Amino acid sequence: MSTPSLLILYGSQTGTAQDTAQRIGRQAQRRWLQVRVLPLDDYNVVIHLSFCMYVCFFLKKFWRFLFRKSLPAGSLCQLDCAVLGLGDSSYPKFNFVAKKLHKRLVQLGASALVPVGLADDQHDLGQDAVIDPWLKAFWDKVCVLYPSLAGVTPLREYEPLPPKYVFHFLDTVKETTDGRMRIPEGSAVPSQSHPFPARLVSNRRVTDASHFQDVRHIEFDITGSNIEFAAGDVVMMRPCNAPEDVQQFCQLLKLDPNSQFTLSATDNTAVPASLPQPCTVRHLVESYLDIAAVPRRSFFELLSTFSTNNLEKEKLIEFSSAEGQDELHSYCNRPRRTALEVLADFPHTTAELKVDYLLDLFPEIQPRSFSIASSLKAHPHRLQILVAVVRYKTKLFKPRKGLCSTWLASLDPAQGPVYVPLWVKKGSMKFPKEMDTPVIMVGPGTGVAPFRSALQERIAEGKADNVLFFGCRSEFKDFHFKTDWEEMRKAGQLALFCAFSRDQEDKVYVQHRVEEQSKLLWDLIANKGAYFYIAGNAKQMPASVCDALKAAFQQEGGLSVQEADQMLDAMEKTGRFQSETWS
Repeated sequence: MSTPSLLILYGSQTGTAQDTAQRIGRQAQRRWLQVRVLPLDDYNVVIHLSFCMYVCFFLKKFWRFLFRKSLPAGSLCQLDCAVLGLGDSSYPKFNFVAKKLHKRLVQLGASALVPVGLADDQHDLGQDAVIDPWLKAFWDKVCVLYPSLAGVTPLREYEPLPPKYVFHFLDTVKETTDGRMRIPEGSAVPSQSHPFPARLVSNRRVTDASHFQDVRHIEFDITGSNIEFAAGDVVMMRPCNAPEDVQQFCQLLKLDPNSQFTLSATDNTAVPASLPQPCTVRHLVESYLDIAAVPRRSFFELLSTFSTNNLEKEKLIEFSSAEGQDELHSYCNRPRRTALEVLADFPHTTAELKVDYLLDLFPEIQPRSFSIASSLKAHPHRLQILVAVVRYKTKLFKPRKGLCSTWLASLDPAQGPVYVPLWVKKGSMKFPKEMDTPVIMVGPGTGVAPFRSALQERIAEGKADNVLFFGCRSEFKDFHFKTDWEEMRKAGQLALFCAFSRDQEDKVYVQHRVEEQSKLLWDLIANKGAYFYIAGNAKQMPASVCDALKAAFQQEGGLSVQEADQMLDAMEKTGRFQSETWS
């Protein structure tokens, strides 16, 4: 019997599913399997395979194909499959994609090797608490299904696999161009593979100097970009590592940041399109390697294969084992220790790290998304965002910083031209096109950003039936876009209700203002077909606002608790209730 082939397909937004897929791919390689690890949307589905694994978080083109009604019931009758979902149970549709994908594959005739795995980021041990036992069950089943694999001795865990790429350093330095600054050709719309280098026009702090958080209002010039966007859309950008981190990384690995190299793949893997050829070490570390991220378990697993120092190797093996996950969380996840800091903590191992393995060890910096806070109808050729600079303390001496927000805050157009490669994606929020349909928006803090875009757009179109609930700590310290709201209110284009939580003894939040306006909300929703939106932090706020809204349905509409729940569910199904929150 020939060796079976394993195809691992992943859908990933944050890189977690990609990392898990690559980890499983390495396990397959150690079992001498023919394996391919590919993004779902890059895969041509019409290929016959022995068995397939799906590691899902996000997918689009693949999803549309698989759910075509024209696909016959037995399309995948020769396929053995396994589905592993990576989710977060704090969100209402926990692992919905994985559940639906598993059901559809079975519906099309595929045989499920193991039950669908539903990993939960909220678990004390993270998603590995589900992934580890699920993988054991998967490999046990594979060995039963393919007896030829049961007799194969796997490659030992501490033996490094071949690197994906080989570095070829150049003797002479050639002039290179920054791949991030290429302008898309012709009428092409900017995308992740071809972003538009937008000029930074302004970058100003909009919170009071005494306020605990630095929030920035940032504006870009997108003239000539072919970028179009509507209210609710998001802008994407890939941040850079801090110069001091780049310098420390190069010092730890004894790399010359100015040296140049080209890459060649050791298998059929394509060289990353976002890396120019040739490329400098500085560009690689600054713009590609995610050295400021909290490393995942696979990082320690791979790092341990290079170590010859007994103490360091023993600790790295412990961190990469199922039994060592409590220890790893205490060392890395809870204090948010970065990959760069880990390298500094394991100096002997770092000194032995071969440069060819850098792209195996460090994931690519993932793009970040920001709600667009402006409308082209109010600000032609401009794109504005509202960014809270992330900074917090853990048990580590050095404060933790958000990579993208800190990078953006550091950009100063007064020091010379600054360009940020970006592109736009459709957002999840959709606003009504009808002139007489009211909208009700609840956006505390930076959650108000998409509603500024929506209000500018609606007012430009003559739609004046708008209600905004805004919340912050203080009217005098973090009242974002106060002048804009006041102008709209005075012009009769906006009903504004604010909650300043710390300006009085009793804390007041947006849900309290929603409760106070129950009569107005019931009239707009029940009699005028209003749309209701929530944007902001996903902790208690969305649930509290929903409770306040359902209380209004009961108080003003005479609905029972069950009827109020059903009304809100019906609004959500028809798009009249939309929520965009983040943790």
